[in-house]
Amino acid sequence: MKTSEIFDTLLENLKVGETSSIVASRRDEIVKALNKDFRDKDGCTDYKLMVGSFGRHTAIKGVSDLDMIFILPPGIRSAYDGDTGPRRILERVRDDLKARYTKTDVRVDQCVVRVQFTSNAFKFEIQPAFENSDGSFDYPDTKAERWKVTKPREEITATKECNDRTSANMRHLARMVRAWKNQNGVNMGGLLIDTLVHSFFSQTDDYDSAGTGSFDRMVRDFFEFLKKEPDKDYYLALGSNQRVAVKARFQPKAKKAYNRCLEAIEDAGKASANKKWREVFGTSVLLSTSTSEASRSFTNTEQFIESWYPVDISEDVTIDCEVTQDGWRPTRLREMLRTGSLLKADRSLTFRLVGCTVAEPYELKWKVVNRGTEAERRDKIRGQIVDSSRPGVRIEHSDFKGEHVVECYVVKAGVVVARDRIDVPISNTSAKAPSIT
Repeated sequence: MKTSEIFDTLLENLKVGETSSIVASRRDEIVKALNKDFRDKDGCTDYKLMVGSFGRHTAIKGVSDLDMIFILPPGIRSAYDGDTGPRRILERVRDDLKARYTKTDVRVDQCVVRVQFTSNAFKFEIQPAFENSDGSFDYPDTKAERWKVTKPREEITATKECNDRTSANMRHLARMVRAWKNQNGVNMGGLLIDTLVHSFFSQTDDYDSAGTGSFDRMVRDFFEFLKKEPDKDYYLALGSNQRVAVKARFQPKAKKAYNRCLEAIEDAGKASANKKWREVFGTSVLLSTSTSEASRSFTNTEQFIESWYPVDISEDVTIDCEVTQDGWRPTRLREMLRTGSLLKADRSLTFRLVGCTVAEPYELKWKVVNRGTEAERRDKIRGQIVDSSRPGVRIEHSDFKGEHVVECYVVKAGVVVARDRIDVPISNTSAKAPSIT
């Protein structure tokens, strides 16, 4: 496939699509319920502002967190002054929405009221706020017990201005970076992504009028920019210059993405290029049709978590593997990879979580993929989405040589919120043809 075809298809597949109408319907129902209480108006859908990725038009398919400001009547402002004001206004909004959605989880969460819908796995976060004369908003913070200022309109304006200047490439790149985040388990908020994309375009005009035929070089240069960023606790958000926190280091995975981009560009026009781009951006990149199902000598049994759940990474998880064999001391696989030690056949492999920021309860899913000519010859690609062998653990066994991959997915409220993978290179140094079985 041509480079332009790869990226045209990627962008088309990343569109929010029909989800937009569902989001709009739920948004309006929420606003109607609040306007009925706060303004005594029936069926009124005014006094709202969609913010976050959806409001900046940088969201992609699978988005699960929707952020909205409900604009409060200015006449009630004095009634919510003082330390208790922020909590009282949030509790009032919560009670209104509990009455509207009697079977839905509705709760106060510091600065917002969270409505967790079970269908579509949407989580609306409603922030009641008073609008100021300069277009900013005062919002409640129950932890600080006071009202704080937010400036989402300035962030929306900065996004639009940069997008207009770059022939829509600002939003194109922001969406592709979200796809990379979700594919590779990078814990980055949407505002941080848009801020970094905005910063990238502020230091180059090379891609201000670029078409999709040049997007391979554009994403390469962006990941080069990203991997060189210094460690920071926060950035100043585009437009508003308000602090946006860095949840976790992104540079190592940006470096890996940069190297995959170099490989994909080198393989341009070959089926392998599509595979490399898919490693960066996920299943929204189509595989080349030059590799037909009929020509395969094996059954492709690999499944993809995106077909099971929406993926919207917002947390971190890390897995490791304990490698054991009779008569040998157990060894950690990541340490073996770090030191260059070879993983041989006839080893027991116990994959487990060694770090997870997701609050319980959650569900774990796993995938084991065998790659290489030996896996294809034996018709043992595997790749099905499976459950844990026991809580928090997946037990496997090394069998035949080749490159193998184990992935873990943390599912919370019907959404994959964290994922990690570990490569399992098995060497052929024994008489028994050394996979994971």
